[in-house]
Amino acid sequence: QVQLVESGGGLVQPGGSLRLSCAASGFTLDYYAIGWFRQAPGKEREGVLCISSSDRNTYYLDSVKGRFTISRDKGKNTVYLQMNSLNPEDTAVYYCATTLYYCSGYVQSYNYWGQGTQVTVSS
Repeated sequence: QVQLVESGGGLVQPGGSLRLSCAASGFTLDYYAIGWFRQAPGKEREGVLCISSSDRNTYYLDSVKGRFTISRDKGKNTVYLQMNSLNPEDTAVYYCATTLYYCSGYVQSYNYWGQGTQVTVSS
């Protein structure tokens, strides 16, 4: 069964850090680009950051540059989103998703999605 499972979300104070994980089962992530998206209440889902099958990173939000990084552990079949210097505007449900080989900032380009993990930045 093909599945993506996100974890690592939670409540963090402004300026804090979280690392989200996206673990795949039922298939290997080696040939896929993995995108992280987020959706805040009342807003559309938006692309945050993506890592291609060749480990090339693409940012879709200027606001996270210098604060968020993405990485892949092929041995664990897992992709990580490291989020530093978090602020309340980063509060959202974060999703990981797969698309074949190359990154895309469009939700429609992705086929498999995880269930999402809530990130709340608040004092």
